[in-house]
Amino acid sequence: MNAPVPVGLLAELTHRCPLACPYCSNPLELTRAERELDATTWARVFREAADLGVLQLHLSGGEPASRRDLEEIVAAARAADLYVNLITSGIGLTEARLGMLARAGLDHVQLSVQDTDAASSDTIGHYAGFRRKIDVARWTRGLGLPLTLNAPLHRANAHHARAFIDMALEMEAARIELAHVQYYGWALANRSALLPTRAQMDETIAVVDAARDDLAGRLVIDFVLPDYYASAPKPCMGGWGREVIVIAPDGAAMPCHAAHAIPGIVFDSVREKALRDIWSDSAAFNLYRGTGWMKEPCRGCARAETDWGGCRCQALALTGDAAAADPVCDLSPAHGRLAALAEADANAPPPPYRYRRFG
Repeated sequence: MNAPVPVGLLAELTHRCPLACPYCSNPLELTRAERELDATTWARVFREAADLGVLQLHLSGGEPASRRDLEEIVAAARAADLYVNLITSGIGLTEARLGMLARAGLDHVQLSVQDTDAASSDTIGHYAGFRRKIDVARWTRGLGLPLTLNAPLHRANAHHARAFIDMALEMEAARIELAHVQYYGWALANRSALLPTRAQMDETIAVVDAARDDLAGRLVIDFVLPDYYASAPKPCMGGWGREVIVIAPDGAAMPCHAAHAIPGIVFDSVREKALRDIWSDSAAFNLYRGTGWMKEPCRGCARAETDWGGCRCQALALTGDAAAADPVCDLSPAHGRLAALAEADANAPPPPYRYRRFG
């Protein structure tokens, strides 16, 4: 199968993070520091990614600032002529360190916030880091770097959607991503505590629609609905093996950040194989690439080359079959079961969070 040209590389530099967010998309089995790729290997991977056609590099985690060699990693990405975006909680950054990252070649900062007030934010993240986030936003803009605010929405903070937008304006962010939590990794384990009610979801839609009209030209607002209330699936990462390569801290290359949840797939490592060979020829990337793998009702569907079958990890989690139709699709036999599950979870008293942590 001829592989398309990837445009993005998501480099999960580490699973270490001072926060313990219950909606984290990292796997429940977190990679220890001693198994992380070193900066020299990352530099080679960045060169191979650029040669493959990748344009955008997203440095993520965990918390990338937990890496003491982050400046070296950023410099290597700049040397490979990649656009370098840092996805960060802000914890682990100082004004001086952010300046060093900017001088090393950092192009953009994507700052995550857990809520719009310190008490709630620190409760959700299980760490007193709210004040540092405000500082990081100020330092970012002071350096002239563009800023995006990431605001994951769920039952505990969805009513603050407009407040998140106002926060982005106060921080002089150019863009905000208001994304309802998607249920993989730790978020799936905490779904009963996180899933918003339909009324909450409808309220966020109204808030976003009004803000987009009001703030056109001032703030870009990206908005992601929770799959559990949708009727058509989203293309996973633009389609399995079509646009993005994800590399885990230990070097495993995957088509999406949650693909580790699918049993039986062996993901090749960049420690042992060239990125081009992994992208083009690996069994894992070709497994659900294109449409040939699809079953009914996906096979022959008019949306097959639009949504590319939706999410394989979600299909597995909700039907037990990674090749089944994503239950988000209203043509899936499991769609009614998904709707019933969403109603039951969202309207039940939320249990305590299962905080993300090692061990």
